[in-house]
Amino acid sequence: MAAPATSNPAMAPMGQPEPLLLGTYTPKIDKKGRMALPAKMRAQLGEGMVMARGQEKCVYLLPQTEFRRIASRIQRASMGNKATRSYLRVFLSGAVEGEPDKQGRVLVPQTLRSYAGLGDDIVVIGVGTRAEIWNKESWDAYLAAQEEGYSDIADDVLPAVEW
Repeated sequence: MAAPATSNPAMAPMGQPEPLLLGTYTPKIDKKGRMALPAKMRAQLGEGMVMARGQEKCVYLLPQTEFRRIASRIQRASMGNKATRSYLRVFLSGAVEGEPDKQGRVLVPQTLRSYAGLGDDIVVIGVGTRAEIWNKESWDAYLAAQEEGYSDIADDVLPAVEW
């Protein structure tokens, strides 16, 4: 008999802790389109993972459980809503399952490399329950633009968090 799912948002189904992907890494993409997963992220992403189009032209790298949770929530939204249908089509049509090889490398499909403008120089960032793969120049520009307002938005984003 399976263990019941927990209501604790920090716990995944079956009582396992949710992955907490953190940090910034700068692996390379080789000529075959493979990227070495940062060692600290490998165990948290698990054997199976999903890559999908992300926001701001990055590639999301999600554990299977997180991808399924997100896809399920989108699918439960009203199919009568044109924006929901469009988002679902774009998000799921670009999603690809993958698992790391024995050296911890994953193939980033050409369609996703093209979407995010990924060349040799990339940045992988941990964003809690997912990682994001960015073109290094795009990430540097995004981070520089966001850092200026970082302190200003803290009160809006974190109103209930006590420091």
